[in-house]
Amino acid sequence: MSVEERVRASFARQGLMATLAARLVRVASGEVDVEFAFDERLSQQHGYIHAGALTAVLDSACGYAALTLMPEDVAVLTVEFKVNLLAPAAGESFVACGRVVRAGRTLTVCSGDAFAIAGTERRHVVTMTATMMTLGSRDGQAG
Repeated sequence: MSVEERVRASFARQGLMATLAARLVRVASGEVDVEFAFDERLSQQHGYIHAGALTAVLDSACGYAALTLMPEDVAVLTVEFKVNLLAPAAGESFVACGRVVRAGRTLTVCSGDAFAIAGTERRHVVTMTATMMTLGSRDGQAG
């Protein structure tokens, strides 16, 4: 199984990403992009996408970016992240871009950036630093 197939298979098992209608749009070595469309059910009281929804998608993008560089027989688990909310998340769709900063045997540090897209405008709305842990496979399933 290729790295991309492994990442896509694991992503497909995530109930929250399915609930958010998030989809993988790019998988490369140390990099993953995840998109989702605006949905008022994901908004907060002012009509912006809720920070929790956007943070969850960005966390997944970072985790899967880390997984692309991990051995085939392991899984990934978030152990820490810090988020800066830069601007209200107003847009038609959103893209979360996760990138590996440094991959280690046990811990991998990632950076993530999320953008709101409205027409041709792309606005940086969230930035994240995340630490991912390499985890032995669980119940016979890696990823």
